[in-house]
Amino acid sequence: MKDFEYAAATSVDEAVGLLAARGDRAKILAGGTDIIVQLRENLREADLVVDVKRIPELTKFEFSPQTGLKLGASVPCYQVYENADICRAYPALSDSARIIGGWQIQSRASIGGNLCNSSPAADSIPALIALGAKAHIAGPDGRRTVPVDQFCTAPGRNVLKRGELLTAIEFPAPAKQAGSHYQRFIPRNEMDIAVVGVGVWLRLEGATIAEGRIALGAVAPTPIYAAEASEFLKGKPAGEDTFKQAGELARKIAKPISDMRGPAEHRVHLVGVLVARSLAAAFERARSSK
Repeated sequence: MKDFEYAAATSVDEAVGLLAARGDRAKILAGGTDIIVQLRENLREADLVVDVKRIPELTKFEFSPQTGLKLGASVPCYQVYENADICRAYPALSDSARIIGGWQIQSRASIGGNLCNSSPAADSIPALIALGAKAHIAGPDGRRTVPVDQFCTAPGRNVLKRGELLTAIEFPAPAKQAGSHYQRFIPRNEMDIAVVGVGVWLRLEGATIAEGRIALGAVAPTPIYAAEASEFLKGKPAGEDTFKQAGELARKIAKPISDMRGPAEHRVHLVGVLVARSLAAAFERARSSK
């Protein structure tokens, strides 16, 4: 690991100033579970690492059934899945938070950090897209908001500009008769990177799907929103046939590569299987929600 300077910012403005001054040579440390490994293995370089764990705005979350959830970018994963309100309102989010590394990683890693690392196979991002989350960003030119489905631009790259940092992720208020689910396929527990990941959200009106959202991970250069498959769900009866057809539509946008995790053909097949299974699980959650 090459030497670098360390600074612990205590406000968003201070962090923005430090990042803007060093540009691409500055990196953010929230939990450190990605950036420290990347620096140690010379996958990334930095002259300055800015610790944002001491910024109160980034380390808290606020939830209200009326307004939704605002999750600070540095809130660790365990605080997400240990909160009963979040698990009940956004189960796909807690599904993904529980499987980002082991429990030691989850004590430091954050959903915000997982988003900013912008891996195509990130576990949280399909769930965030399915839940309609938005990313709040602060920078030298002020603050802006970007839908999560537009946040990632390429493997390991995103919309953050020089001096910008993610401050929070915002989720809409939970709807009645709604449910969500995230699941992934991995070949064995020792390989913790998704071969395919699927996040879904459904809102019901009786036994009919009023609206739905489907997102995929690990099958394209970025996590992707399956627009056609999501639109197909509207007005359809909730059931096995509908879920299977949505899975077939989602397969059409999957463009995975063949790598050590498996051949592309198998991963495309898994998209259809996991979409149908995830929709079925989300449906059961929606039926039991109030």
